[in-house]
Amino acid sequence: MEQVVSMQTGFPAGGKRRKVWTRGVVNILLSLYALVTLYPLIWLFMSALKSNEEFYSRPFLLPLTWKWDNIVRAWKVSGMGLSLWNSTVVTIASLVLTLVLGALAAFVLSRFEFKLKPFFMGLFLLGMLIPIHSTLVPLFIIMKKVGLLNTYGALILPYAAFELPLAIFVVAAYLVTIPKEIEEAALIDGTGYWGIFFRMMLPLSLPALSTVAILGFLRFWNDFAFALVFISKPALKTVPLSLSAFATGYMTDYELTMAALAIAVLPTIVVFLLFQEQIMKGMTAGAVKG
Repeated sequence: MEQVVSMQTGFPAGGKRRKVWTRGVVNILLSLYALVTLYPLIWLFMSALKSNEEFYSRPFLLPLTWKWDNIVRAWKVSGMGLSLWNSTVVTIASLVLTLVLGALAAFVLSRFEFKLKPFFMGLFLLGMLIPIHSTLVPLFIIMKKVGLLNTYGALILPYAAFELPLAIFVVAAYLVTIPKEIEEAALIDGTGYWGIFFRMMLPLSLPALSTVAILGFLRFWNDFAFALVFISKPALKTVPLSLSAFATGYMTDYELTMAALAIAVLPTIVVFLLFQEQIMKGMTAGAVKG
């Protein structure tokens, strides 16, 4: 029977069995890796539905009593609705500012040649090397003098400024791979540079822009240090600040903390699942098209 299969397939039966075993081992290893990667999220959602007693006594087991009211209590105590709104406003505004300015700068640096081009490229590279949190004190002083403390702008402007270097380098690296003949043909047809940017380069660079948007979203949504230093009004607190409501100098209410964390992490998971294909395209396009 093995010889019949071998004649029909053109491969030795033993080699076929080895391929099946190899594929099975690889699938098992990948499944284990996926489980290890997802377990922190699974543990978070399990802990969100436990009491404080079970959190300590059964940290890695399913809860005996599923406390669904933890989600409602965490929402009310932390003011999560207002925090989600503030984080959404700050994140979206920062992303729009970053993507627009980053795409414009990347278009100029990738499609034009001029004397100061190496200087500006080095300047943006220097921006990527500056530790963000080392600028908290001077930024606080500047914002206090210009009256931006306790405003959305206190977060939007620094977020966009520190994300711009990465956005410019990612988008510029992608735009370099687009043939210049497309641009030259558009110029011959009478299209100006603004038309080339908005009608051609911007749509073509969507994978790179999506990558920048996801990375920026994760950074803006989860930032705690800038919000803690620049925002003191309860009405303007973001999601990371609202999570600190359950911890005092003496104790931490873990059942509500975990419930609030479960709420806060859901938008990140949804956004990543929706745009994961664009992220992979943006990360690999420069290497493939070069």
